[in-house]
Amino acid sequence: MQAATNVVDGRAVAAQIQQELAARVAVLKQRGVVPGLAFVRVGEDAASKVYVGRKEKACAELGILSETHVLPQQTSEAELLALIGKLNAATHLHGILVQAPLPKQIRESVVFSTVLPTKDVDGFHPVNVGKLMLGDDTGFKPCTPAGVMELLARSGVSTAGAEVVILGRGNIVGKPMAAMLCQKSRAANATVTICHSATRDIQAHCRRADIIIAAMGVAEFLKADMVKPGVVVMDVGVNRVPDATSKTGTKLVGDVDYKNLLPIAGKITPNPGGVGPMTIAMLLQNTVRAAEQALG
Repeated sequence: MQAATNVVDGRAVAAQIQQELAARVAVLKQRGVVPGLAFVRVGEDAASKVYVGRKEKACAELGILSETHVLPQQTSEAELLALIGKLNAATHLHGILVQAPLPKQIRESVVFSTVLPTKDVDGFHPVNVGKLMLGDDTGFKPCTPAGVMELLARSGVSTAGAEVVILGRGNIVGKPMAAMLCQKSRAANATVTICHSATRDIQAHCRRADIIIAAMGVAEFLKADMVKPGVVVMDVGVNRVPDATSKTGTKLVGDVDYKNLLPIAGKITPNPGGVGPMTIAMLLQNTVRAAEQALG
């Protein structure tokens, strides 16, 4: 049986980060501040309910105050913006997370721009996006790519000079991931290629890569014959596929053919248990930092 020494355990790394954050939360509480995070969910999307529930649980474990606001599916954009305005003004809240997806009558770009940059712990406000592009660390970075960066660093993966291929050009993972990896800093300095649906010969790009970050949203897209031995693979994908052996008739898989890549990869994240827990850990970290910055 294949030894799992090359598997990057996202749950273990996330737990380590939460331990580090617990000490910072304790210091804040000594100064009379409890970090506060507001969740906003519009409608009853099943996946969104699960995601917010996990984040609420993580907040409770760390001692972060959280409150969840649930609005009906038919909520207008103006009504949602009015709620965000109240949350922006609430001094006991240091972070605001509006759970995507939002109903079609609400523009995500408008919502993300309405949350104060200083409370934008998701890292989607244009100010924080701009700071990320400029290499200004005073902004908040999007949680999933920030989690991947932590996994790479804490797993001993050197990104300096590495050929990195990012599969996917989305605003939540692909683009910010590229921005983080190409910065002129010790923990980045990579040569980055973004591949997408219009890329010619994706296989050739992948075979050249030292590190591949899969965030296309295509179930098990990255196959064993597309990589070189020793490649580092970070699987960001979350896809539901049919599974006759499951009670629900489906199962969750990533963007990576994990079973067949496991014997080839130098390091690889499982799915689940890889990048997912890190996304929540980075949300907690951003919230704690927002509380620290509010203190001055």
